[in-house]
Amino acid sequence: MTTLVHVSDLHFGRDVDLLQVAAIEAFVAAEPPSAVVISGDVTQRSRHGEYQRALVFVENLGRLAPTMVIPGNHDVEWWVSPFGLLGGDLPHRKYRRYFGELRPTLRLPGLVVTSVLTSHGVAAGSMTWKFWRDTAVKGHLPAAEVARARDLLADAADSVRVVALHHNVLRGEISKRMGLARWRAAQQALGTTGADLILCGHDHQEGSGVVDGGAVVATAGTHTSRTRGGRPSAFNRIAVTDDHITVTHWCWDRAAGAFSAGPSRRFPRRPR
Repeated sequence: MTTLVHVSDLHFGRDVDLLQVAAIEAFVAAEPPSAVVISGDVTQRSRHGEYQRALVFVENLGRLAPTMVIPGNHDVEWWVSPFGLLGGDLPHRKYRRYFGELRPTLRLPGLVVTSVLTSHGVAAGSMTWKFWRDTAVKGHLPAAEVARARDLLADAADSVRVVALHHNVLRGEISKRMGLARWRAAQQALGTTGADLILCGHDHQEGSGVVDGGAVVATAGTHTSRTRGGRPSAFNRIAVTDDHITVTHWCWDRAAGAFSAGPSRRFPRRPR
């Protein structure tokens, strides 16, 4: 069995809950998973101090289990080069300084986790007609990102194949919002990658489901006070066998100062 701990939207800075951060570290230490995946928004305002604290967290987890992190929309300094007018690389320069790759891939025996970049800041592909609400918030999934993930996973037919991105692929239960511009096309494209499992965040509410092609989608919550509907924060523990994928939301119990197992859903694994 392959196990994953999936965390998202820590927002190190003003809003992070450091008690939850310590509890996540303790959870991973108690029963190390096959890998940990952090699906973006490690900072609140892409400031150096926020990145430095986030890096400590990632390094702490990395000493316990293989750990992969990707950027979210809060990790993009879109204001330094809106629409790429001053250079397409500038908005991600701080993220690269601390975490290096924007599109990392984690290869382990029996497991491949790759990523696609959906956090582009204020970019033409991420714009919607509701620009007053979606600018710098929505992401988009370029065709080149999908092709790259498809090629990487094509060589991993005998492994558990995972794609990680920041923006939520499924509609938020409370927000009713999709994270990606042109989300229908993005769902269909992700279904062509051959992934067994898709990991995302962004919506600040946990969830799970299936997209076209049979890939299971797991959405992680946030570890701040800005959860949807005042719900407890949650991360995901995911167990993958030859036949099934089980997504369990581990929910924050503030009184106990710990996470406890919450709702769980079991999905058939997509045919190979």
